[in-house]
Amino acid sequence: MCQLANQTVGRAEKTEVLSEDLLQVEKRLELVKQVSHSTHKKLTACLQGQQGAEADKRSKKLPLTTLAQCLMEGSAILGDDTLLGKMLKLCGETEDKLAQELIHFELQVERDVIEPLFLLAEVEIPNIQKQRKHLAKLVLDMDSSRTRSNSHSPLSPEKDGGTSATLARRNDPCALQLSKLKVSLYDV
Repeated sequence: MCQLANQTVGRAEKTEVLSEDLLQVEKRLELVKQVSHSTHKKLTACLQGQQGAEADKRSKKLPLTTLAQCLMEGSAILGDDTLLGKMLKLCGETEDKLAQELIHFELQVERDVIEPLFLLAEVEIPNIQKQRKHLAKLVLDMDSSRTRSNSHSPLSPEKDGGTSATLARRNDPCALQLSKLKVSLYDV
């Protein structure tokens, strides 16, 4: 809390966390998350089959499959020797092929579009935001350590009356902490 107060009052020098380009990207990040989430939701609603289910389970619940079965049953009742029976059989086979193509298409859309959108909106963007907050905290710690290190600089030996050794010993932990923060900052 003290670090934040020092930064806002202006006692600690402030290091820029992100460049201008990255700040612009960060502003758009929340919009990208909202658009990804909304698009994911709408695409999921457009699927006719059951999302996440295997192809066989999707096929059973699909209206095209039910229609194909009905047409094939009608064809079996009328027989292949009648014109209507032959037509129902041909239509039933065609509807079944359409159902299989639709299932294949929906599985591909789910794999190539819906799942990546979900990962972007629910996993990757929140992870980026979490890393950004962590980076800001590390920069704040680094600035505070730098300020403390600079404020504990030793005095000249003539003026201090022997306290420069004491100040130098106090300055060492601050310098060590500053170097550790710089290393952890570059690891992020």
